This record gives sequence, C-alpha cells and structure tokens, in this order.
Amino acid sequence: MAAYEEQEYNNPFSFRIWRKLAPFFRPYKKFFAITLGLNILLAGADILVPLFQSYAIDTFIIPGRFEGLGIFALVYIGVIAGQTVCVYVSVRSATIIEMNVGKDLKRAQFRHLQTLSLSYYNTTPVGYIHARVMSDTLKIAGMVAWGLVDMFWALIYVVSVFAIMFILNVRLALIITTVVPCIALLTVYFQNRILKWNRKVRRINSQITSAYNEGITGVKTSKSMVIEKDNEGRFFERTGDMRQAAIHSAKLNAVYIPAILFFSSVASALVLARGGYMVRENLIKLGTLSVFISYAVVIFEPVQQLARLLADLISCQANIERVMDLLEQKPDVADRPDVLEKYGDAFFPNRDHWEKIRGDIVFEDVTFRYPDGKEYVLDHFNLHVSAGTSVAIVGETGAGKSTLVNLACRFFEPTGGRILIDGVDYRERSQLWLHSQIGYVLQNPHLFSGTVRENIRYGRLDATDAEIEEAAKSVSADKVVEKMEKGYDSDVGESGGLLSTGEKQLISFARAVLADPAIFVLDEATSSIDTQTERLIQDATDHLLKGHTSFVIAHRLSTIRKADLILVVKDGKIIERGAHLELLAQKGYYYELYSRQFKEEEALKVYAFEYL
Repeated sequence: MAAYEEQEYNNPFSFRIWRKLAPFFRPYKKFFAITLGLNILLAGADILVPLFQSYAIDTFIIPGRFEGLGIFALVYIGVIAGQTVCVYVSVRSATIIEMNVGKDLKRAQFRHLQTLSLSYYNTTPVGYIHARVMSDTLKIAGMVAWGLVDMFWALIYVVSVFAIMFILNVRLALIITTVVPCIALLTVYFQNRILKWNRKVRRINSQITSAYNEGITGVKTSKSMVIEKDNEGRFFERTGDMRQAAIHSAKLNAVYIPAILFFSSVASALVLARGGYMVRENLIKLGTLSVFISYAVVIFEPVQQLARLLADLISCQANIERVMDLLEQKPDVADRPDVLEKYGDAFFPNRDHWEKIRGDIVFEDVTFRYPDGKEYVLDHFNLHVSAGTSVAIVGETGAGKSTLVNLACRFFEPTGGRILIDGVDYRERSQLWLHSQIGYVLQNPHLFSGTVRENIRYGRLDATDAEIEEAAKSVSADKVVEKMEKGYDSDVGESGGLLSTGEKQLISFARAVLADPAIFVLDEATSSIDTQTERLIQDATDHLLKGHTSFVIAHRLSTIRKADLILVVKDGKIIERGAHLELLAQKGYYYELYSRQFKEEEALKVYAFEYL
C-alpha cells in the first residue's frame, strides 16, 4: 500500500494566515493588553538605564560632587523595583495566554474531529492527527504567548533607542543605523528558505509520530512476525530524513543570526572610534558617549532577538497551516442548516423533535461509489427492508459487505438516489437522530479506558446500575464479569486490552442492548471467538433481534441461516438475494460458498475428534 502523503504547505509568509487565530486570541485580549502594556513599560525602563548612567557621569562623577545623589539613587531603585514587578505580572499573563490558547486549540480540534466523516479517518493516519493536536498547538501557543510579545518589546526598544540616539547626536546615530538595511536584506533572503525547511521538518515529524503509533498498536504483530529489525530500519530512515531537514534549517539560522551580529559589531566599533574622537574634541560629553556605547552594545541583543523571533514566526506559520487545515476539513456527510436547527447536533441535541424510529429502510435507485474510488459499488440499487427484518450480508473477504451497512447507517451517503428511513429521506433528519438508534457490534470492538460498568453505560448514559447488569445478563456478559476481581468495577485496560476478543464483544453487545436501538448491526461479530462464546452470543441475538431491524455481516454462514433476507456480495456487487433455503435451491454462488464452508467445518470436526 502506498504511504500516506501529507499535503504540502508552500504559501509564503502571510499575516492573513495568522489572522485565522484571532478567534482563539479574542477571549484573552485582556491578558494580551496587560502583557503588551507592561512590555512598553519594561522597554522604557531598559531605555532609561543608560540615560541614568549618562546623568551620573556628567552630574556626579566628572564634577566630583554628591549633591542630589540620594534622590537620584531612590529614583533609580524605584525604576528597578517597578521593572521587577512588571516582569512578574507580564510573565504571569503570558503563561495564562499560552496555557489557554493551547487548551482552546486542542479542544477545537478534538471537537471538530468528532464531526468529521468516516472517510477522513479511513484516509488519514492517527499519527498525523496526533501531531497536529499536540505538537503543533504547543508550538503555536508558545509563539503567541512569548514570541509575539518579545517581538513587540524588542521592536519598541529598538525604535525608541534609535529615536533617542538621533536626538542626542545624529552623526553617531547614523553610524549605528547602517546596520538596519543589512538586516532587512538578510531577512528577505532567508525567510522563505527557513520556512521551506521548517515545513519539511514538521511534515516528517508527523510521519515519525505515525510510526510511533503503529509501532505501539501493532507490537503484537511485529513480535509474532519477527519484524522488529525492519521496523527499526524504516523508523531510522524517517528520523534520518528529519535530521537532514533539521540540519538544513539549522544551517540557515546559523548563517542568518551571526551575519546580523557581525554587522552590528562593526557598527559598535565605528561608534566607539568616532565617539572617542568627538569626546576628545569636546564635541560631545563623555556621558553622551557612554549612552551610545551602552545602546550600541545592548541593542545588538534585541536586534538579534528580533531576527531570531522573526525566523521562529516564519517557521510557526507551517504549524498554523497544519492546524487550520484540520479545522477547515469539511465532513463528506453533513446535515443541512435547517436540519441542524430542528434536530440539533452531537453537542447540542434537540431531542424534543426526534421522531421514534421503527426501522423500515428503503434503498431507492441508489448509486454509490466511495469518495476515493473510481468504480461504482452500487448502480441503481433497490431494496426494501421492512421494520423488524433480519438481513444477512455474506461474501468472501474484501467483497464489499460493509457498503450497504455504511450507507444504511449514513456513514456514507448515496452518490445518486436516496435512502428512506420510515418513509422519509434520511437526509431530512440529522445523523445524530439516526446514529442514536443504531446498536453496532464490531468484529474487534473498541472499549474505552475505564471499568466494565462505564463501558456498558455508554449505551445509555442515564442507565442505572441495575439496568446495566440486566443488559449484561441478557447477553451472558455477566459470565465475563464474574471472572473479574472487582466485578463490574474492574478496569478493562486501554482499548479493552485486558480482555479477550470474545469478552470485549460480549460487553459491547451489552452496551448495544442497553441502548435498545431500533436497528442492530453485527459486523463479523462472531468470527473471531471460540465456539462456546459464539453460542452464547448466538442465543442472545436470536432473542434480542426479534422486533428489531438488523444487519448481520457474517463470514461463517452457519450463523445466519435464520435471517429473513440474505444478500450475497461479490466484487462489490449484490449478485443474489433471498432466504437461506431459496439460495441453496438456486445452486448459485451462495450454494458454492455454503458447501465449501460446510465441508471445511466438517473436516475440522473430524480432525479435532481424531486428535482428541
């Protein structure tokens, strides 16, 4: 299979992209105002220190008098104390901004991910999503809280210092000013190159995150197939690519920052030489020269900081683009505005308008192909599933058995035609309305971290403990609970890792039963468990599916002989339909599948008998 290729982000630096973050900044504008205001005061205090020094030289040191020195000392100490308080409050406000912006970005992405269609998760690796939600938001929040504020301070400081220098002496100020065009030219030259390589670093970082995720979730497969060395080789290849991209980015910064420092140092040396001559000729005071020397030395740091932060600002654009790309993803299946207004969404449901579902489903002239597919899976397909009907879908692995279920559950929508639920096009009602009435049991069901009780309660959040235990008992899940140390309060582990596949299926079945849905979907629900557990589930389904519309996707044909309707799928097409005995009588494809599977099962029974 071809590796997932992440979208390239090649936009030049643009404040338009940064403006997309405005909704996340707005709630904390008070803290932004505090931080920026205090940084103006801090810049002012930093500017005053050399002026204090100049005043002390010209007023106290050279004349050799001490009159007024006490007041001068008190004012100086007051400025330093005020500066300390400003730093404390400014850092506190910036920390609040960083934590909250990061939190809101993560929350917005997580919330948006809940609204995206199944097709997005089918085509996007978990590692890429994880990198956006975690590392990208961390970089953005840090840049917003500290980088932009520090740039603001540095800009105010540099502009103010140059203004003061021009007021004190134009000639010396012009010498230092010569560094500005050099910095501007260097910035224009380097910014796009730095952005390009930082984008590549972020893209490869997503691949590494994805590889981590696959390595952890697939550890059992890796060990059973002894492919640890191959995994290590491919992982080292990715990290090697990131190393090369990071080195390119570091080289650019390694040239960019020292180049700025070089031009600044040259300007400082020229100021010292020219200023010393002017003091000797009594053209300026020694205090004035001390101000210029102090500014010439100190200003290199904020100028260098501005250059570094500008490089960070440029590279951070790639993080913003990636986060916004996720937030701007549109679901393939979406409710119309008028439908949302009536029925609500997953976060704000309007249950008062939800009609009760009987489970009558009609496929009316349905044509369908997957978003990334070229061929039609269904072509002008018609099917009527009456309420309470049990429909089995059979076929070999990869035949396309899940397509009908995905359409009926509205995980995908028809390319043409329509699907009616109780006589109404299901696009006239909300996805949440339909999904709340579907009980889905997967071949390898997912359990959430927590207890058995909590996982069953997901079927109906307001269920009592008694109702949870009754649902578990009805599908024999209580037999699983009896073996656990803390009973229903036993932890199931991450993704149910402390339980076997059969045990997880019984608990997920209890969860579906608790919801009491109008429609049941069993997706290969008994294909990966032992015979005893399968019998328990089969007995439960025979009783519980009565009166419910149900779709059973099955590989073992012996489990669906009682189905009202069997649909036979081959190469993505439904080639036969009918009841079990009707299809056997036709002696077509279903007959071949059933006969072959029956012989295989009988052979296994004989082998097991002889072995025992």
